[in-house]
Amino acid sequence: MRTPTPRLLLAAVTVTALAACSGGGAVDGTPGGSGVRDPYFPKAGNGGYDVGHYDLTLDYDPGADTDTDADAGAGAGAGHLTGTATITARATRDLSAFNLDLKGLDVEKVAVEGRDARFNRAGQELTVRPADELDDGETFRVSVRYSGEPETITDPDDSEEGWLPTADGAVGLGEPTGSMAWFPGSHHPSDKATYDLAVTVPEGLGAVSNGELTQQRTRDGRTTFTWHTAEPMSSHVVTVAVGEWETDRSTTDDGLPVYTAVDPRQADASREVLKRIPDIMEWAEGNFGPYPFSSTGAIVDRAEDAGYALETQNRPYFPGAPDTVLLVHELAHQWYGNSVSPKTWQDMWLNEGFATYAEWLWAEDEGGDTAQETFDALYDGTYYADEAANESIWAFPPADPPDAAHISASPVYQRGAMVLHKIRETVGDDAFRDLLRGWAATHRHGNAGTEDFTAYVERSAPDEDFTEIWEDWLHGDGRPESR
Repeated sequence: MRTPTPRLLLAAVTVTALAACSGGGAVDGTPGGSGVRDPYFPKAGNGGYDVGHYDLTLDYDPGADTDTDADAGAGAGAGHLTGTATITARATRDLSAFNLDLKGLDVEKVAVEGRDARFNRAGQELTVRPADELDDGETFRVSVRYSGEPETITDPDDSEEGWLPTADGAVGLGEPTGSMAWFPGSHHPSDKATYDLAVTVPEGLGAVSNGELTQQRTRDGRTTFTWHTAEPMSSHVVTVAVGEWETDRSTTDDGLPVYTAVDPRQADASREVLKRIPDIMEWAEGNFGPYPFSSTGAIVDRAEDAGYALETQNRPYFPGAPDTVLLVHELAHQWYGNSVSPKTWQDMWLNEGFATYAEWLWAEDEGGDTAQETFDALYDGTYYADEAANESIWAFPPADPPDAAHISASPVYQRGAMVLHKIRETVGDDAFRDLLRGWAATHRHGNAGTEDFTAYVERSAPDEDFTEIWEDWLHGDGRPESR
């Protein structure tokens, strides 16, 4: 999930049926669910349909609150957002109504298959009632026009996401549910989609997003940046970062595009570490298998603009220049977390345990501590200088956070990585590397949960017994008696 560091918009969304909706008159369908019943965020996502594509056209004005002075802090206001979004989806049952997740903002109009649809709001739920029911299996588009000042959302762990004002613009960060603050959709990692996103901002500012920049044009004092993401993406790793940027385009040795956007005040501090992206990508592909996306890179904002780094797809977001280990962590997430996404938020350890273990592997291969030495320091309570931090590793099992406030707490990261190391000890180095690559390949661009992972490990090494690892390390309370 989010990696701590020292530390939009008026939109219109359109969902229009591609196939003709079934005839008028009596509605035989049932309403879609108002959530997918995630164990920690039960209202996240929506039942009754599956999104295939988002087409978002957004217009953002930071307003007078932004300040490009070098010493300025984050902007005081969220500015104003306008836009149009077209969501293409497929009904998974007969639908008389369906929901979209949208927090805040004023909805102006909703249309389904080009016809006005009734709608109502209740909390984060936007319920849409099309003029004609949608048939099971039918592909449709819905349109929602909305506007206003997007919100910053405070998570159960007191971190902030959603639409974060910055000194020279704003950034949209979505993990776990923040994307609903700036565009309507089915905001759960189990519902992935492709994206086209066009953002118009005042001339002189840039808008950086996921995927590929396909067009940039300026007209009447405003510049539009158009981005295309061809691979499936969970909405929590969608981003738009608006501000002043120094951008750089290059390629890795095998031709993968590298696109970086850096706040000018972070350029000097970021230059050397960002030069390592091609080396890290080569190393990661050697360990994790072929890179699952069409480009890589990074977004580096000011240190005060957010409280954490995030593995936004294609190019992770960093508040301030990252160090190499943090860059490795967020790039590893492109395999584990972005391509292989969690089924539910209870499966966060599959994101963070893998990305943390990537840090251990990197240190080992770079001549630092071995993974075994890191594991031993964590087990012995000598890893952190602070005793409480060492004890926090054993607060709960990595696969069983007690509530939503703990899905990105220390056990999910460090103890999650320790589970992987125990598997490595059991199967051996060569088989473990095969397992890392095979897991990423088997669930490429999909979703997987803890039970999927344990079953995969057992199939990969049928002669080994993993019972102790699952019972003591993955699901057990406290520190296991034996390392």
